[in-house]
Parts: sequence; structure tokens; C-alpha cells
Amino acid sequence: MSDCIFCKIIAGEIPSYKVYEDDLVYAFLDISQNTPGHTLLVPKEHVANLFDYDEQLAQDVFTRLPKVARAVRDSNPAIEGMNVVNNNGAVAYQSVFHSHIHLIPRYTKDDDFSIHFVDNSGEYNEEKYTAIQQAIIDHLED
Repeated sequence: MSDCIFCKIIAGEIPSYKVYEDDLVYAFLDISQNTPGHTLLVPKEHVANLFDYDEQLAQDVFTRLPKVARAVRDSNPAIEGMNVVNNNGAVAYQSVFHSHIHLIPRYTKDDDFSIHFVDNSGEYNEEKYTAIQQAIIDHLED
């Protein structure tokens, strides 16, 4: 896609700090560097988000994810963990609409990155859980 910043990065039209590339994926340092080593893994094929993946693209991207994640982790002995984040849609904080996976190294619990989960379990009962469960099952594709 001609106006996509990630497509331009993949094509070499915009510089990046590439850490990995093959025929199907491209990985580069996120310019924001939430923590040192923050890397993005993107499919070379332009798709907006995870909802647009077919089985082959999912296999192509996700089979490479551990290799890149291990390389990021092993690049700095101070890295103690990693958040792997994939935002899909503007409401989920996706800002570039070319699918990408964030690999965010974690050095300490105080390294200025957090994901805030809210426990709403008190608002659910067996009937609500079952209704949600069945709605998801009904929409699984074969």
C-alpha cells in the first residue's frame, strides 16, 4: 500500500533499524523505544490487522515470533521478561494500520511500561459466561 509507513519501511523508502528480515516478515526497532530493544515484527504483506490474517500468513508471522523474541531477549542480559502486544483496531490503540507485533523487553516492574487489567468478574455469573462462550463458539470458522 503506497501510503503505509510500514510498507515504505519494508521497501526501504524510509530508514529503519532492521533487526531481522526474510521473504515474509520484517522486524525493526520501534522508534518510540518504550523500553530499550522495543521491536516490531510485521508481515511484508500489507494487512490491516490480525483479523485479516489467513492461516498461511498467521503461520508465516507467528512461527518467526519466537526467533525474534529470543534474539531481543538475548541482546541484553538485563532483560528479565517481555510483553508481546498486538493491537487490532483504533479502539485497541492500533495507530499504524499495517499489522504489527510489539516485542517490549522488560527490565524491572518499574521500567515505565504497564498493561492495566481490570477484574470485572464480580459482574458475571454462569449465565453470562455461558452466553459469551457460546457466541464465540458459534462464530468459529472451520
